[in-house]
Amino acid sequence: MEELLISIARGLVEQPDEVRVDTDEPAEDGTIVYHVAENDMGRVIGKQGRIAKAIRLVMRAAATKNNCRVSVEID
Repeated sequence: MEELLISIARGLVEQPDEVRVDTDEPAEDGTIVYHVAENDMGRVIGKQGRIAKAIRLVMRAAATKNNCRVSVEID
């Protein structure tokens, strides 16, 4: 799941090396937090949050296929 999120986020930002996913300890609710550079935050969120909503939708679809739950947070 993390690889899917990283590949999506790296395709959107100007500094793909700054994209990282926190996988220290998986949360009970399946929350995945990923970090991007501060000046790339607008690219990942998009106008009115449309890109962020699309990323969350794709991740939920992949999680459903794997019989698990996921919630994506951008930091």
